[in-house]
Amino acid sequence: MRRAMLPFARVTIIGIGLIGSSIARATRAAMPSVALTGYDADADVRATAERLDMFDDVASSSGAAVIDADLVILCVPVGAMEAAACDFAADLPADAVVSDVGSCKAEVVRALTAALPNATIVPAHPVAGTERSGPEAGFATLFHKRWCILTPPEGTDALAIERVAEFWRRLGAEIETMAPDHHDRVLAITSHLPHLIAYTIVGTASDMEEVTQSEVIKYSAGGFRDFTRIAASDPTMWRDVFLANREAVLDMLQRFSEDLSALQRAIRWGKGDELFDLFTKTRAVRRGIIEQGQDDPAPDFGRTHE
Repeated sequence: MRRAMLPFARVTIIGIGLIGSSIARATRAAMPSVALTGYDADADVRATAERLDMFDDVASSSGAAVIDADLVILCVPVGAMEAAACDFAADLPADAVVSDVGSCKAEVVRALTAALPNATIVPAHPVAGTERSGPEAGFATLFHKRWCILTPPEGTDALAIERVAEFWRRLGAEIETMAPDHHDRVLAITSHLPHLIAYTIVGTASDMEEVTQSEVIKYSAGGFRDFTRIAASDPTMWRDVFLANREAVLDMLQRFSEDLSALQRAIRWGKGDELFDLFTKTRAVRRGIIEQGQDDPAPDFGRTHE
């Protein structure tokens, strides 16, 4: 596809939260001539989107939003994906491409195929985000130098895949393609399990009877603060992620539990060499993430201490 050509001329975003509003802002910045339509089931969110002027049109129904779209991006929780697609199915143009931003892909493929059996579906997962949510939380550079993983079902039109890939490239993302099941196993360890651990640690700290919540907050070190940031992520989205990707998450959780038991034994029996070897290996992983440009190399994760 020639760079001068727009991959899509009319883009509709269903769900105007952090990701949906960031896509809108990034599209405006990178492809200002694209006609942008937004829709959210929450009337207050639609009103906010209109006030922020991030779309050319904010529709009052999902059917009206998609009626002339050539790309529809579902930015709703995974558990709401099928119902949201069913709502606009009758109004979807035959030549439109349907995509999404969910972090579990096998369930998304199943849901969208069930709701839109005749549509061209190219699922996508931009691996980017913050703990904030809502239309005011988005920003145009969220996807810059971040991975966007496409997981098209077998037999998907190659041109449609390339058009979606080019759309995300224009927003600054790097593109990878995976089978949906493989994606879900990879993200179970790199994203879903870390969130589960963060929710657990923060929940444990808040439940400790011998340490008051005020002390937990007052004396929180950098590591605990990082866990609280992750644990502040949208609860509806993450509930749906864990339920939709339960098999891969449970598999990774079992492996983590076994590794945690081994670490517990090493501490109990004073096996310092084992601890040192593990910490050396994990430190190298951190360096690799920085070398690939996926995080800030500044000390203390770029925190300021002014």
